[in-house]
Amino acid sequence: MFVQTEITPNPNSLKFLPGKKVSNDTPVEIINKSESNNELVRNILSINGVTGIFLSDNFLSVNKEEKIDWEDLKHIIISFINDYYSNGNEIIINKQNNNNSSSDLSDVEKKIIKILETKVRPAVAKDGGDIKFKTFKDGVVTVSLQGSCSGCPSSTMTLKQGVQNLLCHYIPEIKEVIAV
Repeated sequence: MFVQTEITPNPNSLKFLPGKKVSNDTPVEIINKSESNNELVRNILSINGVTGIFLSDNFLSVNKEEKIDWEDLKHIIISFINDYYSNGNEIIINKQNNNNSSSDLSDVEKKIIKILETKVRPAVAKDGGDIKFKTFKDGVVTVSLQGSCSGCPSSTMTLKQGVQNLLCHYIPEIKEVIAV
C-alpha cells in the first residue's frame, strides 16, 4: 500500500491519503486519544508532537506542534496507517450518522448549510480541513473550522474573503461570518 501525503496551507498540518476509505461518517476531529477506541487514531495521537487528527471520507489530516519537524513524524504515521490497513481493516471510522435535525432549522439556516456543503466544504477538504455550521443569529453565521483549517494562518482571510463573501452573495440576510 502506498500512502500519499499532501501539504496544506497550514504548515502544522499534513494530509494523508491512504487510497482507501477512511470514514463513512461525517468528518470528525479528534484531539485527545481518550476520545477514540480506534487503534490507529490512538497510535497517531500517542506520537510526541501530534496535537490532533481529522478524518474525512478518503483522507486524514494530522496536526502537529510548531516546533516539531514533519520529517520526524511523517514516516511513523505512514507506518501506522499501512499496518492498520494491512491487518485487514477496511475503514477507520465505520458508522453512519443518522442525526438529521434539519427540520429544526430555519429556511435561511438550511440555505447556509447547503452552500457550505456544496461550495465551501469541497474546497476546504482539498486542503485537509472541514467547515461546520454552528448558528445563525442577527445576521451573523458562526462556523467551526476543523482539521488543517483549524489554526491555519490563512484561515481568517479564507473565512472573510471567501466564505463570508460567498454566503453574503447568496443570502442577503447574512452580514458576517465568524469562527469559533
